[in-house]
Amino acid sequence: MQKSKRVYFVRHGQSLENVAPVFQSDDAPLSEVGKEQSRLVAKRLQQITFDVAITSPLKRTVQTANIITHATGHQFVTSDLLVERKKPMSIQGKPYTDARASKVQRAWINGFYTSEGHIEDGDNYKDLIDRADKVLAYLQARDESSILVVSHHYFIATVLARVLCGDALTGELLKQFHQRVLGGNASITVLRYEDAFEQDFCWRLLTYNDHAHLL
Repeated sequence: MQKSKRVYFVRHGQSLENVAPVFQSDDAPLSEVGKEQSRLVAKRLQQITFDVAITSPLKRTVQTANIITHATGHQFVTSDLLVERKKPMSIQGKPYTDARASKVQRAWINGFYTSEGHIEDGDNYKDLIDRADKVLAYLQARDESSILVVSHHYFIATVLARVLCGDALTGELLKQFHQRVLGGNASITVLRYEDAFEQDFCWRLLTYNDHAHLL
């Protein structure tokens, strides 16, 4: 028997490399602004009941999850499925002015949505969609009815695009989606897995990019 559930996706707080002119690395920590954003979203989440917290293992998400769960009295677990889309390791932390890093970045982005190959060790479209599908299946299979997830902008947007477009999603559609949706730091996106009148169980979008707690 299928079970209804609600998932609160939270983007991490601002990192030092979100505001620095560099290609963000996996180990980028929160800035002071990001820590305050995390405290504010934690205060908001104290008013919400959830059963478990799951976070990406990257530094900025773990720091955000630590602040949230300290305030809410939860523990958290990590999942590699929730990491951000993976840019080539060779450019991580490099300044935008680095000619080679900029060339690799352009090649990676230009080829990302075609799935025809990889630029160095970076993800492509198929990698990201496969991981989004695995996350949705993983969350659906868990016993908890209310789950908090701390993740990243592009990955949360990809999960949302997959929910809204299903098998009709293409690389070009995801590219437009990534370009046109805004997912602010420490914002909340809510998905529900449920049925409806004369409708089967599926994932449904309830809220996207809620950041009222930051205003």
